[in-house]
Amino acid sequence: MRIVTIVGARPQFIKCAPLSRELRREHTEVLVHTGQHYDYGMSDVFFADLAIPEPDYNLGAGSGPQGMQTGEILARVEDVLLKEEPDLAIVFGDTNSTLAGALAAAKLHIPVAHVEAGLRSFDRTMPEEINRVVADHVADLLFCPTETAVRNLAHEGIRNGVFLVGDVMVDALAYNRGIAAERSRVLQRFGLQPGNYLVLTVHRPANTDSRENMEAILAALGDTGLPVLFPVHPRTRKMLESYGLRDRLPANVLATGPLGYLDMLEAMARAAKILTDSGGVQKEAYLLGVPCITLRDTTEWVETVQDGWNVLVGADRERIADAVRTFSPAKERSMIFGEVGASGRIVEALRILM
Repeated sequence: MRIVTIVGARPQFIKCAPLSRELRREHTEVLVHTGQHYDYGMSDVFFADLAIPEPDYNLGAGSGPQGMQTGEILARVEDVLLKEEPDLAIVFGDTNSTLAGALAAAKLHIPVAHVEAGLRSFDRTMPEEINRVVADHVADLLFCPTETAVRNLAHEGIRNGVFLVGDVMVDALAYNRGIAAERSRVLQRFGLQPGNYLVLTVHRPANTDSRENMEAILAALGDTGLPVLFPVHPRTRKMLESYGLRDRLPANVLATGPLGYLDMLEAMARAAKILTDSGGVQKEAYLLGVPCITLRDTTEWVETVQDGWNVLVGADRERIADAVRTFSPAKERSMIFGEVGASGRIVEALRILM
């Protein structure tokens, strides 16, 4: 079978790596990088760290407003699909690349498989929520990571083509955890002691587009006194500079450029707590057994909150600082994301269905 796999952003590179290895055992995969994330720290380093094959197409879509970026990616993906005439298009997650890839394939009557289907934060102010809902409703095959995701689809009337396979990021983490521990020197580089520092990631517009929110988050971390490793997303860096905050970070906040997957994995695994507004990082924190403080009021990974390993605090200074001081999971983690082998289960489903 000829399969076009469409990726464009950090979390998709991570999910793509284990699935691509399995697909290429018995199918022809054409890998399309939309260029949504395009600089070295957000793109190339992930292909190197994760040993992902070089993309067959790099569309160079770049950044821009939501509508413009989505439309640009859609047009460029459509050209590839017309040329390659695949039997299936695979999209991941909830980015503009996901939406554009799914729409381009569906309009050309090419079957669409959505990996990480069925997630819902029920917050339509988030662009990602719109992307994932639309992608699910045009997809033919919906590969769900959790039972909650399956139920979400059923509530929207989507029952055909739905498969509970577990989470491909479990595969990625299992494959790379030992490699990261062996190769990464990120703690030594920043003078960090295991279990005695925090990791922070912030990139959602709800936070980055609000000076008030960014000031509250940074002030709360300054209040803690703990070292805070802060890999700064390019867009976040731009907004911090526009607010005049880039050079006024608390002394304990160690700002750096984006980290590669292996360094980020090692940094998260050894942290005392992780603070983030990223969906993927919430899940990685859970899989690594590190308490997560989510800088949002909603989450698509509700299971991590229900299981007691994730707490939602928004961008409230006092709630953030209090969670850093007191939040401590009271029980062991569950197998909410399934066992290793989600990538193989997806390929097995394709073998039966296609």
